[in-house]
Amino acid sequence: MAAAARHSTLDFLLGATADCNAVLKALQPIFQEQGMTETVHNWEDHGYLVTYIKKNGSFANLRIHPHGLVLVDLQSYNDDMKGREEVDQLLNKVEERMKELIHGNIKRVKRLPAILRGGVIDRYWPTADGRLVEYDIDEVVYDEDSPFQNIKILHSKQFGNILILSGDVNLAESDLAYTQAIMGSGKEDYTGKEVLILGGGDGGILYEIVKLKPKMVTMVEIDQMVIDGCKKHMRKTCGDVLDNLKGDCYQVLIEDCIPVLKRYAKEGRMFDYVINDLTAVPISTSPEEDSTWEFLRLILDLSMKVLKQDGKYFTQGNCINLTDALTLYEEQLSRLYCPVEFSKETVCVPSYMELWVFYTIWKKQTNI
Repeated sequence: MAAAARHSTLDFLLGATADCNAVLKALQPIFQEQGMTETVHNWEDHGYLVTYIKKNGSFANLRIHPHGLVLVDLQSYNDDMKGREEVDQLLNKVEERMKELIHGNIKRVKRLPAILRGGVIDRYWPTADGRLVEYDIDEVVYDEDSPFQNIKILHSKQFGNILILSGDVNLAESDLAYTQAIMGSGKEDYTGKEVLILGGGDGGILYEIVKLKPKMVTMVEIDQMVIDGCKKHMRKTCGDVLDNLKGDCYQVLIEDCIPVLKRYAKEGRMFDYVINDLTAVPISTSPEEDSTWEFLRLILDLSMKVLKQDGKYFTQGNCINLTDALTLYEEQLSRLYCPVEFSKETVCVPSYMELWVFYTIWKKQTNI
């Protein structure tokens, strides 16, 4: 197996314009001492791009911008301790030489942790609003493709096992806050109630609700493989509730929820609570062009048809920073077949590393 690439960076923001030729001459010996082959590209008014290539395939790019930005990118393939020490020593020499050359006129020096690219374990998962997060993943616990999606369960030192579906972080064993929020944050009495869960294949919601003595909980999850992976590797989240698809007060249906909702609506079956744990609000703000918005509207309408007049519908929204998407979702609520009202709360879900919005929706009471 080929070694992963380790990408290290070192940035200098100068307090004045850069003497590009002086910077290049000062830094050249550091790379040449490493036995690296040099190629210099020079653009009038745009500074230098210098590439240094080592015989083992490692290389460095030195970019010197005249306006005062000097960037070093170094990509190496030796991820052992010795290789990392060599990279650190080279970058240390560059930093020292720059400080000697510029004499205190450096506004900022920034060296980010190295990015490991192409490793066996993928530690990088973006937040919903597009920021890069490096997780402390140390093991691939489960990685399978179902007919519907890719299912990964990765182990994090901080968060325990994390369920990731088609590249989206869904839930970690640390994330009881998510489950509590999508159940109403402890404000609801589920005793003797009829509850419908849409999705929820990790079993977290089901596990917490059956503790509260409901009359019956029906969970509709399309992907048996999510259940199989979670009942083995996410037991801190689901306990033993997924070991059997039927219990004293619950049943799990392995079906697409849309036909189930249509069937329940036709039969006149009603629920005190509907909990939608299918998908977050889409990031796209073009509902006419995004089929996920159409799916969400259909789920909302069908859910309202099986929700009792005094019932409540719980769902996740998305990251609090995605204000346009959340506003558009709230606009969709005014287009349902029946008038509804809603409230929302913001919760810190540990493994998401961002604040997450949750909605409570109920049918508007009409005065007779």
